[in-house]
Amino acid sequence: MKTPTIYRLHVWLERILPERRVFLRSDTTTRYIRLRPGTQLVALLGGSAILAWCIIASAIVLMDSIGSGSVRDQAKREQQIYERRLNALAGERDDRAAEAAQARERFDTALAQLGDLQTQLLEAEHARAELERGIEISHARLRESLGERDALGSRLAALSEGEGVVPAAEGAELDAMVAALATTAAERDEIARTAALAEEEADRLRADLTLIERRNDEIFTQLEEAVSVSIAPLETMFRNAGMPPDRILDEVRRGYSGQGGPMEEILSTSGRSSVDAARAAAILEQMEEMDLYRIAAQSLPFANPVPSGNYRQTSAFGPRRDPIRGGTRMHNGLDFAGARGTPIHATASGEVIRAGWFSGYGRTVEIRHAHGVMTRYAHLSSISVDVGQQVSRGERIGGMGTTGRSTGVHLHYEVRIGDRAVNPMTWIRAGRDVF
Repeated sequence: MKTPTIYRLHVWLERILPERRVFLRSDTTTRYIRLRPGTQLVALLGGSAILAWCIIASAIVLMDSIGSGSVRDQAKREQQIYERRLNALAGERDDRAAEAAQARERFDTALAQLGDLQTQLLEAEHARAELERGIEISHARLRESLGERDALGSRLAALSEGEGVVPAAEGAELDAMVAALATTAAERDEIARTAALAEEEADRLRADLTLIERRNDEIFTQLEEAVSVSIAPLETMFRNAGMPPDRILDEVRRGYSGQGGPMEEILSTSGRSSVDAARAAAILEQMEEMDLYRIAAQSLPFANPVPSGNYRQTSAFGPRRDPIRGGTRMHNGLDFAGARGTPIHATASGEVIRAGWFSGYGRTVEIRHAHGVMTRYAHLSSISVDVGQQVSRGERIGGMGTTGRSTGVHLHYEVRIGDRAVNPMTWIRAGRDVF
């Protein structure tokens, strides 16, 4: 039995949606279908719901396409800005490297000139010392000759007073002594002139040496500044990646420690040469440190695995909602979404330790690098390397895909130190100002 409320509702519904009949006629019979008000209401509500769903779904798809387009445009703009910045940094790095190379060439030339001047100065000092010794010998001979002359003069005077006639033998001896005295005096004067010329040459060489030392000081200063400016970004890069620079350098130095060859003593002729040698040794040590940093940087993942830039980062490192099973789980890497087959490159030099199917990850490549670091590249559509192969930074290792546990085409990229996963973006950002 209908309650009054239901009855009034039924009456109102019959007034709005009166009962209708749909006739179905055939050749022999005629049938009809009764459409009660309730049936019409259900059909009307169902049609309205379907229409509303279609409108909402179309709006969502349209908004998503608009949003995706704006995101792509923004990504392209950011990529262009990043590429311009990268090109500018690369140009500055090349300019600094060229300046360092030119400064090193000037430094080598200055060292060679300094060595020649030091050799000439030593020869001049030696010649002057020889001339001084010659002058002393000449003075001694002159004094001896003067003494003999005085003695002969006294004898001559005595003979002249006593006998008035000088024996012929003694006169000849006196003439020989006078001639020898004149010759000695001429030699003394010649040696004195030569000594004066040698002293002038030594003064000129000292002035040239002073100019060379000033020029060397400028070259040393430029080299020291260039090396300091070049080392600072490398140290910052390793610190930002959480890798202590001192420990990294010690490990690289132990791995590249071969030495040999004949050894010669270094001849130092002045205190200034010792100072220059110390500064040169310090610069060479810093340049060796730069070389060690370069070796370490090549073997650590500071590069981007998708250097072409044709991607969109869809997931960061850290806790996130599981898109397949639901719930919050730890995401141990970065996800880069792009077109199928987008080239994937090794982010550092190392040895391939996995190249094949890996449960959950699909087609996967794992590379073991130096200092206990490993990188993982998952969900690949193709693999271009084999286990045991040595790869270099920037070498292609496969193509982007959607194999394994994946909702779409993307690259899952991990960086691990030992068994611990770390944020790959920290390494990529650390390397942006250097590579």
